[in-house]
Amino acid sequence: MTDTNVSGDNQAPAFGADLLPTNALSWHLDRMVVAVGRLASWLWIGVLIVILINVFSRYALSQGSIALEELSWHLFGAATMLTLGYAVVRDDHVRVDVLKEKFTPKSQAIIEILGIVLLALPIIALMVSALVPYAWTAWVYDEHSQAPSGLPHRFIFKSILPLGLVFVMIALVSRASRCSTFLFSFPRAIEPPYDDRRSVGHPNP
Repeated sequence: MTDTNVSGDNQAPAFGADLLPTNALSWHLDRMVVAVGRLASWLWIGVLIVILINVFSRYALSQGSIALEELSWHLFGAATMLTLGYAVVRDDHVRVDVLKEKFTPKSQAIIEILGIVLLALPIIALMVSALVPYAWTAWVYDEHSQAPSGLPHRFIFKSILPLGLVFVMIALVSRASRCSTFLFSFPRAIEPPYDDRRSVGHPNP
């Protein structure tokens, strides 16, 4: 178990989710994002089933389906968008560690919190503000696929785009608060319940 009282000036081999202390805010936010990510992960099974049905229909029955093909795209996109926040919570997203690994944990935490507050959150907020009208227009006009036999109600998938980014923002706010706890001891660090930490749904297994 990581000692949350270790000074940020001490060198550590890696600065990941295990090193950052948990606070009450991050614990609740992480649990919500992880729950959504775990639920959305079942969509990958739907993607697999739809693709298998489409392949069988096309090559065995010689009856391709545009609707099934579009459904596989939409399910793939929905699963990806709704699990992005989960990847941030688990610290499984792609990082460029060539320079980062040379810094002390304290320096890494400072860079992380500045990057989240000054870059990541504003950019994602701009993306959400652009995507909400995009989804709203699709709902107002009941947008359908351009293909004659394509899927209707495209506003459903288009609404998932900003929703997924909102969960990324929540995950980033949680991580920024954990960096703040590591650097400034605010919010106050807590120890998550032992049983919860051992469960697969905990953000820091």
